[in-house]
Amino acid sequence: MADEAKAKGNAAFSSGDFNAAVTHFTEAINLAPTNHVLYSNRSAAYASLNKYIEALADAKKTVEVKPDWGKGYSRLGAAYVGLSQYSDAISAYKRGLEIDPNNEALKSGLADAQAGAARSRAGASPMNPFGDAFSGPEMWAKLTADPSTRAFLQQPDFVKMMQEIQTNPSNLNLYLKDHRVMQALGVLLNVKLRGGPAGAEDEEIPESPPAPKQPEPRKEEKKSEPEPEPMEVSEEESEAKKRKAEAIKEKEAGNAAYKKKDFDTAIQHYTKAIELDDEDISYIMNRAATYLEMGQLEDCIKDCDKAVERGRELRADYKMISKALTRKGTALVKMAKGSKDFEPAIEMFQKALTEHRNPDTLKKLNDAEKAKKELEQQEYFDPKLADEEREKGNEYFKQQKYPEAIKHYTESLRRNPKDPKAYSNRAACYTKLGAMPEGLKDAEKCIELDPTFAKGYTRKGAVQFFMKEYEKALETYQEGLKHDASNQELLDGVRRCVQQINKASRGDLSPDELKERQAKGMQDPEIQNILQDPVMRQVLIDFQENPKSAQEHTKNPMVMNKIQKLVSAGIVQLR
Repeated sequence: MADEAKAKGNAAFSSGDFNAAVTHFTEAINLAPTNHVLYSNRSAAYASLNKYIEALADAKKTVEVKPDWGKGYSRLGAAYVGLSQYSDAISAYKRGLEIDPNNEALKSGLADAQAGAARSRAGASPMNPFGDAFSGPEMWAKLTADPSTRAFLQQPDFVKMMQEIQTNPSNLNLYLKDHRVMQALGVLLNVKLRGGPAGAEDEEIPESPPAPKQPEPRKEEKKSEPEPEPMEVSEEESEAKKRKAEAIKEKEAGNAAYKKKDFDTAIQHYTKAIELDDEDISYIMNRAATYLEMGQLEDCIKDCDKAVERGRELRADYKMISKALTRKGTALVKMAKGSKDFEPAIEMFQKALTEHRNPDTLKKLNDAEKAKKELEQQEYFDPKLADEEREKGNEYFKQQKYPEAIKHYTESLRRNPKDPKAYSNRAACYTKLGAMPEGLKDAEKCIELDPTFAKGYTRKGAVQFFMKEYEKALETYQEGLKHDASNQELLDGVRRCVQQINKASRGDLSPDELKERQAKGMQDPEIQNILQDPVMRQVLIDFQENPKSAQEHTKNPMVMNKIQKLVSAGIVQLR
């Protein structure tokens, strides 16, 4: 089912229907939430829609699920570029290149991010009075993020005008009479170009006390014309207005008490405000926040539910609905004791994100999912069952049934992820099956968990020997001998490596062996660095043309160590 949804998403993406692509990839993710490719694909679809915050969230999830996949960092870098966060983009691309140095997409993305950073530092061009306001994907991201311009992007004529201005900023003069273009220009330049009263948002409890207002200079009193008499209002309207004013005063008093951590007093004021005016859910929200601070989580959840219900009746701002759902999720997280308890909290955060996608809720969702996963591992932890599973794996290993053995070693590690023996045994299975990268990874994890466990070094050395990385295998065996100097497997490993290295030094390799070893050596980053080192280049020239200088080089241990690596790789032959 997940593959079918993924295929539909890919087809929609290829045809340019990015909204449909997002829908299909989301369906696939719901069916296979641990598939990193699905998050990567949805990130690309969001980026194509200029929804870079969503693209960034999916890219982060991609590298979280599959941290050793270079393409995930390419998605991460692209999302950061879309948000003009060039330094983060550069870091992401560089991390990806550490994993996959030959990835052309990562190299190209890094160059673009560095160029964007340079443009950002250089500032606006004097030829364009509006700087880079219309350049790059940042323009669409800003227009999408701002509520006053988001709806314009659904209007084809507006999109066409903005595309023409983006292509040639001087075209702006052609559309200055269009109020939508002027509104967009104000958003892009962070200035207010149109007059009119600003819509006040629902006030939340401030994080910190506001700075004291400076006294305004006294103005000269001027005689003004008498103002017209206010229009008469009904007694009911007057009473309602009075109650709203009193409710605001109660809220302000509650905020002041909250800042002083006088939560009981704050509750009294917020409750009074709710009684005076039931058409403003910010009073309920503030009381819920206070209950949360007091640890009265059930009361907090009731207020959040009440705020959502009343908010929908009043058609309140979706951001306030999202905030109420997020606050309820936070309370549920605090109440959670087991992994199952995190499920309703995760559901609340997901519902909040459907109302308003914002970084704070995304972080809370990711933290809750991570905490749930960690608790599941703790609840599954059972060393006794882990030992039983490892023994079952050992029996299958003796019967040379390596896939079945791997299954039991894997279950053993789920029960006890800190057991170096299970990693060592599974590494042996992978080696037998020719899965060298997996075997090397398990052997390294075994050594990480117990650096004194000799088996870990024999497993790692064996994998490196089979991969014909004799120098690295020799180093591994020698490191193991530091912990167990009489271990026969390690001693035999050293002997085999020395034989292969000496074979190359004597020039005893067949033409095919030499060609294979040279090709493998040229792919080794360490060999590449040695060959690109100007000092080592001169050393190699001296060995060929200047015997006296070459004699001096042989006295330098670091130089001879690098020469030996080149000899072992078949790049250099000493006669």
